[in-house]
Amino acid sequence: MWFNKHDPRAMFADRRREYWKMEHPSGTRTANIDPDIIADFTSLPFPDDSFALVVMDPPHIPQETCTGMVVRQYGHLAGEWKEMLRQGFRECFRVLRPDGTLIFKWNEVRVPIKDILPLSDVPPLFGHKSGKFMQTHWVAFIKPNI
Repeated sequence: MWFNKHDPRAMFADRRREYWKMEHPSGTRTANIDPDIIADFTSLPFPDDSFALVVMDPPHIPQETCTGMVVRQYGHLAGEWKEMLRQGFRECFRVLRPDGTLIFKWNEVRVPIKDILPLSDVPPLFGHKSGKFMQTHWVAFIKPNI
């Protein structure tokens, strides 16, 4: 997603820091999850109204265990995952400044976006489908200035 993960204008947060190798039929795959800050998107360590722009790219595969290359690299949704996403939206809007922009990325390979967007208290402004099978959605929200 990022053109330059080390751009000083961006801060990458993830709840884990890990490096791993996994054998795959097409060869050895590696992942280096190395965020700038360790944080969970449902409880961000920033004051209210801190950012003009937030990008939320949560895990999108509901399954209880972390198995397989894609799930291991990008995470998975377990337990009460709809409530987790609802809290993630609330946290993103909390740290956004009034009139700030939230960009939300969702791949609907397992869960359609129509089931996810109602989890946000703020309605989306616009979105775009992308990818070979048009399953990745990029959705823009604006935090109300109230």
